[in-house]
Amino acid sequence: MMYVWLILAIIFVVAECMTVGLVSIWFAGGALTAMLLSMAGANVVWQAIAFLVVSAVLLVATRPLVKKYLLNKKTKTNYESVIGEVAKVIETIDNYNQTGAAFADGKEWTARSISDVVVLEKGSLVKVTAVEGVKLIVEPYEIQQPETAVAEDK
Repeated sequence: MMYVWLILAIIFVVAECMTVGLVSIWFAGGALTAMLLSMAGANVVWQAIAFLVVSAVLLVATRPLVKKYLLNKKTKTNYESVIGEVAKVIETIDNYNQTGAAFADGKEWTARSISDVVVLEKGSLVKVTAVEGVKLIVEPYEIQQPETAVAEDK
């Protein structure tokens, strides 16, 4: 039975190497534990119980930590950084005619208006509200003028 557990451990390790996420490494640990019990002379029932218990404990105890620290390395891409930014229209944006481009984050993007009835003229400023594929979805942007206090003498 020792060789069966060894072969299973190897299969689980190879399967882990062939997958993107952590899938079967915990079962390899369970198989190695069962193999050690087999070498110590334990019967097959105890080996199987040890395999299941050790695999389950490793899975429950380590998977959340591994997912949190190793698998959560998300790289921010260009499209995420441009949402909310102000862009300049470099080609009139007209959804009806499927035309438009804007310059944002140092790059030229195809752009469409958030509203089909709004045409945004070349040279105007827009705010990026979303990205769909490689197109910016934009809305008109108005520069807010600071309010000045007018002193009135009474």
